[in-house]
Amino acid sequence: MALSYDPDFLDQLARAHQTTAAPLPAAGFCQLADQLLELLFPERSARPLRDADALAATLRLLQDDLGELLRAVAAPSEAARLAAASMQALPALRATLLLDAAAIVAADPAAQDLAEVITTYPGFYATALHRFAHGLHRRGVPRVPRLLSEYAHQRTGIDIHPGASIGPSFCIDHGTGLVIGETCVIGARVKIFQGVTLGALSVGKHLEGIKRHPTIEDDVVIYAGATILGGNTTIGRYSIIGGNVWLTESVPSHSRVYHKAHIHVTRAEDPAGDIMFSI
Repeated sequence: MALSYDPDFLDQLARAHQTTAAPLPAAGFCQLADQLLELLFPERSARPLRDADALAATLRLLQDDLGELLRAVAAPSEAARLAAASMQALPALRATLLLDAAAIVAADPAAQDLAEVITTYPGFYATALHRFAHGLHRRGVPRVPRLLSEYAHQRTGIDIHPGASIGPSFCIDHGTGLVIGETCVIGARVKIFQGVTLGALSVGKHLEGIKRHPTIEDDVVIYAGATILGGNTTIGRYSIIGGNVWLTESVPSHSRVYHKAHIHVTRAEDPAGDIMFSI
């Protein structure tokens, strides 16, 4: 059965198709990010490269590929410049990611060694893609950093905005449901568990460009389910934030913040203690 549509609807849709910019080559950017990780960490590669010449040749190819992809959001000369700057940052990126992996090994008794963390831990993968995306974000590349952060989000359940600033030796334990907002600033040697939200106290378009998310200073541990909100909220150094804590104000260094729950336990063999449900 042939369908008929309102001509006005078709005209509006046609104009939208004609005036909309070409979509980002999303698959290409995501594939290139994974290729960069495989190059930086041969543990992730099915075919490690044999020598320095092969590495140099691969780096040149990846730089060319990145420059070509960036033409979707920048003029050719600017795309080439951005690609070169991103590739020149790879030694520092690898060094920082090795610190992240080592921090996970040191903090997680289930982690056997660096290779296991680098190849299997979602927290490491999400951090790695964030650090690459954050570099593009700092260089003013539009859209692409968010694309990469959402790619990591889909694969790991960890949502880190590419604008967030994260210091070295960052440890995500488990990580599912972790949310880190755009203007969040995280110091060195911070450990965060699953289900944590580092968010804004309120949401409104008028807050664009304003620091809306908290600052987490060095050596802080934030346990599962904690929610910390607000651009003026600072968690001082060496603090521990317990599970399910809700914070909208700053705490000084060396603080211990806990949520105290009341749990009542009854014996199963005690009929008087049974919980009855009526529908």
